[in-house]
Amino acid sequence: MSKAATVYDVAAHAGVSIATVSRVLRSPDAVRPATRERVLDAVTALGYVPSGSARGLAERRTGVLGLYFPGFDAAEDAPALDVLSSAGAAAPPFTVVEDEGEPGAPVTSMLFLDEVLRGAELEAWKQGFVLMVGVGRDDPDRSTVRDMAGRVDGLMVLASSVPDDVLARLARRIPVVVLSGPPRGDDYDHVTVSNAEAMGELTRHVLAQVGEGAVAFLAGPADSPDAEQRREGVVAAVAASGRATEELRLLRGDFTRASGRRAAEELLRDGAPPSAVIAANDQMALGVVDVLHRAGVRVPDDVLVTGFDGIDAAALSVPPLTTIRQPMIELGRAAVQVLARRLEEPEAPPAVVRLPLQILLRESSARPS
Repeated sequence: MSKAATVYDVAAHAGVSIATVSRVLRSPDAVRPATRERVLDAVTALGYVPSGSARGLAERRTGVLGLYFPGFDAAEDAPALDVLSSAGAAAPPFTVVEDEGEPGAPVTSMLFLDEVLRGAELEAWKQGFVLMVGVGRDDPDRSTVRDMAGRVDGLMVLASSVPDDVLARLARRIPVVVLSGPPRGDDYDHVTVSNAEAMGELTRHVLAQVGEGAVAFLAGPADSPDAEQRREGVVAAVAASGRATEELRLLRGDFTRASGRRAAEELLRDGAPPSAVIAANDQMALGVVDVLHRAGVRVPDDVLVTGFDGIDAAALSVPPLTTIRQPMIELGRAAVQVLARRLEEPEAPPAVVRLPLQILLRESSARPS
């Protein structure tokens, strides 16, 4: 009996790597047609029958990609749930309460990451990978991401969610793709957007609407590269307009709707509100609108408000929120594509994929004539 053909035999016959053979067998549409045909011809000629476990061992691959998010505290504000203790209790099937009109509970603050995850999940499925998601809640030593790195073929992380030294050690073991934030001359692949440029253009629009009126900027966390790029875009646009940058009222939030409310309350406590509030994301902008509405301050008649991200809630708010739409799903999909390509071409130079943004001018930034 002749010896059964192996993945190495197919690779040698087709003149490709064993990783390419695996890709053809796992997700043929992701491989160039000419290469795909060579591999399939080799499979037929050699009578090769692929074994999932053998293929994984030969390639030292798991078929799993990792997506790591930093820890967020929002969910910790949710009430404790003990399912077992309520077993057998005569609890009512529903309750009726008076709605206090407080939209945007803390757990809704991660809409951006939800969409990125959705895109990564879709693309991983299309490429024939399984997606493993890790959240670094209460993870000061980054044990979660270290553990993930031993279980996946490659890793996608949000910029600054993993310390530089930890990320460098992980990248010596597996490919790493950094999502968002500016490339810093490192050896990682990056998928990002032009935060500063788009925010600068939106700021110029707002300044043209308010003339000499006061402007406040609600920035995101100082340790967020995206937030800092957006702050830089606003400050640069204000300076280019001839205004003193000291005139720009700067507040900080944490990207949640609740922090937008707190910022708006602070502005109102300090006296008359500014002519415009530019927020570093939609959730904080919607929190500002919540408080202004309750205080009888009209948007946009009295105060213009803008956001960033383009979440669905921004289009449904009253008034509809001017924002900068991020390609959130596309960010996730592009990260998976870049990581899959890196697995195929480990020696290729670092790639920087910059996805386009859209400035959506809506009613919240239109000063009535």
